[in-house]
Amino acid sequence: MYELLKMRYERNFVRKDQLQRYVTLGKITQQQYLDIVGEKHEIKQTEKNV
Repeated sequence: MYELLKMRYERNFVRKDQLQRYVTLGKITQQQYLDIVGEKHEIKQTEKNV
């Protein structure tokens, strides 16, 4: 997933806000996000009602 998203970001097919969503969903790590965009991102924790 990381390699695919990195390639798509470099080609402007994916925006930073979309990458942040992948971090929130656990598809990529925060470190992988930083590697892709080169800047700090703080993950917002949300509560899920089950």
